[in-house]
Amino acid sequence: MGQGLIQLGGTPVAAGCGPVRRRDPKPDWLKVKMPGGGRYEQVKQTLRELNLVTVCEEASCPNVGECWGSGTATVMLMGDVCTRGCRFCDVSSGTPGPLDPLEPRHLAEAVSRLGLDYLVVTSVNRDELADGGAAHFATAIAELRRAAPRTLVEVLTPDFQGRSFALDMIIEAEPAVAAHNLETVQRLTPRVRDRRASYQQSLEVLAYYKAGGMRTKSSIMLGLGETREEVLQAMQDLRAVGCDILTLGQYLRPTDKHLAVEEFVRPEVFQQLEQDGLGLGFKFVAAGPLVRSSYKAGEFFIRNWVESARAVG
Repeated sequence: MGQGLIQLGGTPVAAGCGPVRRRDPKPDWLKVKMPGGGRYEQVKQTLRELNLVTVCEEASCPNVGECWGSGTATVMLMGDVCTRGCRFCDVSSGTPGPLDPLEPRHLAEAVSRLGLDYLVVTSVNRDELADGGAAHFATAIAELRRAAPRTLVEVLTPDFQGRSFALDMIIEAEPAVAAHNLETVQRLTPRVRDRRASYQQSLEVLAYYKAGGMRTKSSIMLGLGETREEVLQAMQDLRAVGCDILTLGQYLRPTDKHLAVEEFVRPEVFQQLEQDGLGLGFKFVAAGPLVRSSYKAGEFFIRNWVESARAVG
């Protein structure tokens, strides 16, 4: 991965960390405080009361304490069971139940109650549905616009199997940002992601959103065995389809059943990749060990971007 790394048996490993074993302790830069506090508890209670699922918990995000403590959350629509089985993800896979038609309204009520300025809405994959759940997303955006008109909504969507009519539903709902994650480099995609999720299809989804006038965003995990050259190529591929915003973060293994961490990438390497991304033309890049696709620094940038566009318009 470039500066700060050494090669060990052909696999890039963070210098000073050595090979990663299952019981190796995390480096200091990956240690976070246990979640807690009044604002954290308020967000948690509100989401529980309205039976809403958050990716913060389902994906074991290390930033849950920081984000909930400041009154932000990423909500996951359409239940907590995914029809796909990606090898990095802590969300359960299997056969999901029916959609909850009240979920979009409950989401809007929660956001209104909490007074959020910015909300990220994501979901599990629902491949058994003809539209992959796109209409449910669109309904949620409409309910949010009604109940919390000042809240900017970012959607982090599945690929909807590349179906244009489903992607059109998202575009027509006009979220502030349409995001879809590339997740990893091209070579590792078959090992990391479910077989139904292809590298090229993800790029095509982002290209479709951009052609529809959306602000677009994607995310890549590091530490799965990728090389610096492969990461730079993935970044170039994202720029080639007009992706505006990029986040880069460290992959952390949720359980022993998931893919092992091949490398703990040092903070200075993330800093260099952030500069590389800006040099490629991304409007904003957030890169760091604890950065995730929903990251507050990116939210601040997007809010200013949207407000500037409104002022011009």
